[in-house]
Amino acid sequence: MNKAATFNPDCQLCPRLADFLREVKDDHPGYFCKPVPAFGDSDPGLLIVGLAPGKHGANQSGRPFTGDHAGILLYETLYKEGFSNNPVSSHAKDDLKLINCRITNAVKCLPPDNKPTTSEIRQCNPYLSEEIRALASGAVILALGKIAHDAILRASGLKLSSYKFAHGARHELPDGRLLVDSYHCSRYNTQTRRLTEAMFHQVFQQIRLMIE
Repeated sequence: MNKAATFNPDCQLCPRLADFLREVKDDHPGYFCKPVPAFGDSDPGLLIVGLAPGKHGANQSGRPFTGDHAGILLYETLYKEGFSNNPVSSHAKDDLKLINCRITNAVKCLPPDNKPTTSEIRQCNPYLSEEIRALASGAVILALGKIAHDAILRASGLKLSSYKFAHGARHELPDGRLLVDSYHCSRYNTQTRRLTEAMFHQVFQQIRLMIE
């Protein structure tokens, strides 16, 4: 297992990402442009893991899935299934609260073209390891996409080949936690209908039953 590490809001361990954040900050001085911290309940029954901050989303707002298209469906669904007090995440200082739920990313910094390298994913993995380690046994971890799925397995010290990614798949992990997979709620996936609203809601309905 990768050694756990406490999240560092000033982390610059990935030179390419640190340089890119400085470039984006020059173009958009009001943007957050730092490693984006997790958001939500400190002791959640559900941990949602995405890929990385979006340039004009979390990288702008400082909150995961806030300000971009992917966050629209995610926060609407969280509200519908009782995991939040509001269906919209407007900005990092609004009154939105997550209920028994926390959201994070496999990579905390904005990558160029939304594509982190394998080494960057691995470099950031100890932060995810710490987030998973803090979960109670029996908690559910939702992977939004295969990269998040693989990052969760690495952070848990598990072989990727033992747990195949598939939308709606459920995996019982050795530590008692449950890993659930979903296609990422990206604009591309929803517009191509690879992921429909009904499909996404169904995943959360299943998670709700698992937690209850």
